[in-house]
Amino acid sequence: MPDFPTLVFCGTPAFAVPTLEKLVEAGFEVRLVVTQPDRPRGRHMELAVSPVKQRGLQLGLQIVQPEKIKNNDEFRAQLGGIKPDAIVVVGYGRIIPQWMIDLPPLGNLNLHGSLLPKYRGAAPIQWAIARGESTTGVTTMRIDPGLDTGDILLQKELPVSPQDTAVTLAPRMAEIGAGLMIETLRGLQSGTIHAQPQDHAHATLAPVLTKEDGRIDFHLTARELWNRLRGFQPWPGTYTCFRGKNLHIWAALPVERALREGEIEVADNLLVGCGSGSALQLLEVQIEGKKRMPASDFIHGYQPRLGEKLGN
Repeated sequence: MPDFPTLVFCGTPAFAVPTLEKLVEAGFEVRLVVTQPDRPRGRHMELAVSPVKQRGLQLGLQIVQPEKIKNNDEFRAQLGGIKPDAIVVVGYGRIIPQWMIDLPPLGNLNLHGSLLPKYRGAAPIQWAIARGESTTGVTTMRIDPGLDTGDILLQKELPVSPQDTAVTLAPRMAEIGAGLMIETLRGLQSGTIHAQPQDHAHATLAPVLTKEDGRIDFHLTARELWNRLRGFQPWPGTYTCFRGKNLHIWAALPVERALREGEIEVADNLLVGCGSGSALQLLEVQIEGKKRMPASDFIHGYQPRLGEKLGN
């Protein structure tokens, strides 16, 4: 095998871009970049290219955007002609079919945003924060037919600070993960990495986020809701309703204050009662149809009354 293996790269979101950049920078031959088709987006539904496609074009790489890959004879022939030593997969967004798994001698190598077997699934960074983890990390693994169940190659831990949101944590994980993928490829070349099976008994799931995940349940404690607020940024966010209108909570802090669940208290600040005798201090909110505003502006403009409640 050559000093710099021939690679195919499959990825779509911004999280995948640092790995693509690092592979090129390190001298690996990226013969093809596979990414999702351009999709309509925004108010005017204009076609938007993926971050990986945008960066791949800037790097002068060949791009392909198949609508499907499992039963795509043209795509299969294209990859077979390249004969890649490895296929690197980072947030591609499609299930890798068995024929791709079987193709390269070094395997299909995935960068996953958790310390597997924890947080298998589409949203590992978001769910790790939402569930209050103080440590997370990245894993390189060999893809198998299961959902993030393949053998682990390398892992690296990363602390989660109380100030972190999914928006701030993901770029740091992407950079660390990019370096880990380079280390993984070099280790596989030299024979110094030995794959380890996952302990499936300790697996947890991080399913695709839905709009409903952002709905605030005031039976949860203030700290649980605060973690979800941090984890579910930028989407679906966390929201409730006030006087029949949607109220998006952008920033808040858990405080020691016993209030009834969902009940508002207005003093020097804006508090709402949560489960187990806890409360959230709301710092920044957005009422339906209005701009984001500090809680002080919300108090001044809407004059919430003591005992009013948030939620249905």
